[in-house]
Amino acid sequence: MGNDKQNAFKRIMAIRGMGQVITVAFGLIVLCIVFGIINPTFFSSKNIGNLLRQIAPILIIGIGQSYVLITGNIDLSIGSVVGMSCMISATLMTKGVNPLVAVFITIICCLIVGVLNGELVAKCKLPPFIATLGTMTIARGIAQIVNNNYNTDSIGDGAKVFRNFFYYGKTMGLYNTIWIAIVLWIVFNFILSKTRTGRHIYAIGSNIEASKLSGVNTSVTTIKVYVVSAICACTVGLVTTATSGMGTMDAGNSYEMYAVAASVIGGVSTLGGQGILLGTVIGASIWGVLQNGLQFAGAPVAIRNIIIGIIVVVSVLLDVVVRTGKPRKSRVN
Repeated sequence: MGNDKQNAFKRIMAIRGMGQVITVAFGLIVLCIVFGIINPTFFSSKNIGNLLRQIAPILIIGIGQSYVLITGNIDLSIGSVVGMSCMISATLMTKGVNPLVAVFITIICCLIVGVLNGELVAKCKLPPFIATLGTMTIARGIAQIVNNNYNTDSIGDGAKVFRNFFYYGKTMGLYNTIWIAIVLWIVFNFILSKTRTGRHIYAIGSNIEASKLSGVNTSVTTIKVYVVSAICACTVGLVTTATSGMGTMDAGNSYEMYAVAASVIGGVSTLGGQGILLGTVIGASIWGVLQNGLQFAGAPVAIRNIIIGIIVVVSVLLDVVVRTGKPRKSRVN
């Protein structure tokens, strides 16, 4: 019996990235205890519900960014796609379009951006930083132009079902936003950990040339991860529309940083080939707890951002040191 438990523990610890997940999970527990001591209302049922609803969108975009990072790439357009999704869906609904149709059209538009990102990186061989920087600007431009450079009016009572589904409604005591994040996590975690596509994603991040020699279609797999990122960003955009009841052109600003933070804090390597979505849950939770706890502690927004920025930099630095044995040095050609 004891040997079975030891073997099970060894199998769990053998999962790549699990060590860091356990470490950051311990850090999350410590943070919760500290903020609970500073202000006991941190653990109130009302605050826990709001905290989970605050974490959900960060987890969703973190899932998309994790997929991309595991292949050794990055998606800087994710925040702008959130804004584009928000503005397109809200504009359509204010023009009288059925919310279901508006959601469908919004998803198609966001998928196009995801496919374009994948094509530029995989087939046109553009560096992912440059490719997604370009599509980031394009998507933000679309968000601005779709309603003639104005935020939209209220989406109205006709979209009440839409708003309840994506934000205000509850199912079994949890806000629907949380359920959406849970469902997306289950689906994408299954794909990443249990399917051939998931194995190909890790293989590309570990060694893209070896992957090609092994018969992996690296172009198609890269396009797939950017499509996943676009789906996640689109979903967060719809949640944002439901939250505010209108479209705002600056929706999603800085969300690319939040997505990277959730991923790398949770152990997803920026060097590719390593990380699990369980870590993204912990990373998103740490982000949410820091924002919420520091707010309870009376810390200004600027201080919150500085602290989270430092944590992201330290997380990436630790990953580089662990993976390479020393900090990376710039190579001079």
